[in-house]
Amino acid sequence: MLSLKLIRENTQLVRDALAKRGETAPIDEIIRLDEERRRILSEVEGLRARRNAVSQQLAKMKDKPPETIAEMRRVGDEIKALDVKADEIQSNLDYLLLLVPNIPDESVPVGKDESDNVVVRTWGEPPKLDFTPLPHWDIGERLGMIDFARGVKISGARFYVLKGMLARMERAIIDWMPDLHTSEHGYSEVAPPYLVKRESMIGTGQLPKFEEDAYRVSDEDLFLVPTAEVPVTNLYRDEILEPGTLPIYHVSYTACFRKEAGAAGRDTRGMIRVHQFDKVEMVKFVEPGTSYEELERLVDNAEEVLRRLRIPYQVKLMCTADLGFTAAKKYDPEAWFPGQDKYIEISSCSNFTDFQARRANIRYRPAAGEKPEFVHTLNGSGLAVGRTLAAILENYQQADGSVVIPEVLRPYVGGKEIIEPA
Repeated sequence: MLSLKLIRENTQLVRDALAKRGETAPIDEIIRLDEERRRILSEVEGLRARRNAVSQQLAKMKDKPPETIAEMRRVGDEIKALDVKADEIQSNLDYLLLLVPNIPDESVPVGKDESDNVVVRTWGEPPKLDFTPLPHWDIGERLGMIDFARGVKISGARFYVLKGMLARMERAIIDWMPDLHTSEHGYSEVAPPYLVKRESMIGTGQLPKFEEDAYRVSDEDLFLVPTAEVPVTNLYRDEILEPGTLPIYHVSYTACFRKEAGAAGRDTRGMIRVHQFDKVEMVKFVEPGTSYEELERLVDNAEEVLRRLRIPYQVKLMCTADLGFTAAKKYDPEAWFPGQDKYIEISSCSNFTDFQARRANIRYRPAAGEKPEFVHTLNGSGLAVGRTLAAILENYQQADGSVVIPEVLRPYVGGKEIIEPA
């Protein structure tokens, strides 16, 4: 959330940021309501000062004029009515502020759509295969280990069932990724709930703007997590972190649930864009002066997963139009998928600056006795598990239909080296 002060004092900066994003927000209404609220508060302050002065005079009088007492009652009633009006305006302001996206960092390229994203680096060479590579959905079905038909039968479109060694491989990936991040990258592991309150979804920016993408338990107003970012970031909602606490690095595995309401027709086949998926998420809470350095390290932590798996990838710096609502700067590592002859997003790593911290009221005290400040939050997939499994299937497929298991995962699957058709 942007501060009201920023919008009030740097209105043109905010308008320019919205234009770069290609988005709209109710800035005019925010300014109007802010001016009205401040006018009312000034009027209330004047009425209270007048009432206090008259009350002091009355206290000195033995015989208190009835007309003065009646007038002060009217003043009291007017103050109450104005207070109610000010509270209503504040409530409207609070809601409208939640609809304003973050301001892109100056280093973010200005663009009109995803075609203006910039590839900043690549790693590895796409494998040169002496056979025509298959997409992962064909590989999984040939192995007899991905069952899309039964997934649809059980739950509907964009669901699937993993069987045998692919079910075990998914579990191996889930185990290995947090092990890497905790043992080598300095993260502490968190196992959060999969259901969160509305306040938590507001805190990280999923609500109110993107409620149509969320799965909601209507009778309790709870939401299935779209990513571990939501519960992990909200660990510190409405808290002041004491001096020396930062930086905090957490890593968390959760199942994730998204309706993908805005993705009709995209990646309809396979495991790429589904309603339920697994993800290992890295979340950081840092001091403002270090957050962009922390973003670069976060991206490298995600890349290291791909390097260990020896999967070729590229990293894109997202342009202003493809940042997402909450990010000030975002990188997307994309894995190479030979069966589809393209790179596909496998992680998103973002610096939100103080945008989420303001919404969730997460602050820290720089030193003992100093005034609390908002932290900067960051998060990145480390990685999306289903997409990682799909990338392994496509990059490690063999001409005979088998799939080689990456070396780093073999200790997690009992030393097995090859997945063969069931």
